[in-house]
Amino acid sequence: MNLVDHAKESGFVALGLSLSKKPPFYHAFCQWIDANKFGQMAWIKRHRDLRENPGTLLPGCQTVISLAYPYSPLKPRTPDGFTVARYCEPQRKDYHTRVGEKAKRLALTLKESYPDAKSRVCVDSAPILERSFAHRSGMGFVGKNNMLIVPGHGSYVFLAEILTTALLPGGQSEHMAEPMKEPMKDQCGNCTRCLDACPTGALEGSRRLNASRCLSYLTVEHAGDLDPKAGKRMDRCILGCDVCQEVCPFNPAEKAGKASLPGITEFLKMDEGTFKMRYGQTALSRPGLQRIKRNIKAVLT
Repeated sequence: MNLVDHAKESGFVALGLSLSKKPPFYHAFCQWIDANKFGQMAWIKRHRDLRENPGTLLPGCQTVISLAYPYSPLKPRTPDGFTVARYCEPQRKDYHTRVGEKAKRLALTLKESYPDAKSRVCVDSAPILERSFAHRSGMGFVGKNNMLIVPGHGSYVFLAEILTTALLPGGQSEHMAEPMKEPMKDQCGNCTRCLDACPTGALEGSRRLNASRCLSYLTVEHAGDLDPKAGKRMDRCILGCDVCQEVCPFNPAEKAGKASLPGITEFLKMDEGTFKMRYGQTALSRPGLQRIKRNIKAVLT
C-alpha cells in the first residue's frame, strides 16, 4: 500500500507534495506582520526565519507532505439554539492531538521505503505557513477568505504537514502514486461572497485579514472584554465564526447539527472542574471556560 492509500485509509481527503524551500506568500505574511494586523497574538511575530525555511524546523528537510483532514459541516449547537464554530467538534478530542496521531502513523509508513529518513509532524503546532505549502503542493487554493479550499471538499478541513528528509520522487515511485503537482489556480473568480458577508469587516480585501476585527480571533484569542458591537455581530455563535466559509460556494449548504453542548445557562453556572472534565481535551480548552462565559454574556447583552 502506498502513502496516498494509507492517507485515504486514515481519513485524509487530500495529500500533496512540495519541495522544502521558501513558501509562497511568505513576503505577504511578513507585510501582514509589519502592518500589525494580528491583534494581541504577538507570538506570531517570532521565528520568521523558521517560517521561511522548513529546514530550520527539521534539519535536512527536503519534502513537505501536506494533508487535509475533514471536519463535520454540521454546526455544533446547544439545546437553546446557540452555536460554536464547526472546527470545535466538542464531543471529540482536540484536533491537534487527533489529527496529529493519524499523521504520525502515516509518517511511520515512510520508514518502510526510507528507513534512514527523519520526519516531523506539524498540526497547527509549529511556525510553518501550512496553507502556503498546501497551495504549492497542488492540493487546493487559498480563497479570498484566506482559507485553503480543496475542490470537492471545500474548506472545512484541518491541515497537517509531515516534514521529511526523504526526497520523495512523486509518481516515479510505487510507494507514492501521487506526483508533485503544479500549484492550483485560483478558482474564486469574481465571487466576493465571503468579503461581503464578514460580520465585522475583518476581510478588508481579497486575502487581506485584519485579525483584530475577526470574530474567530476575538472570541478565542483576545484577552479582556469584548466590544458591545462584537456581541451583536456574533449573532448566536458563542465561539469562533464560520460566516466566510458558510457563504462559500465550495462548501455544502448549512445544516443544523444535533445538540452537542449544554445550554448557555448551564455554561454560565459551570465551574472550572466540570469544564475541565468535560472539555479539557477538546478544542474548547483553547479559549477556556472564562472566555466562553464572556462570549455568552456579550451575545446576551
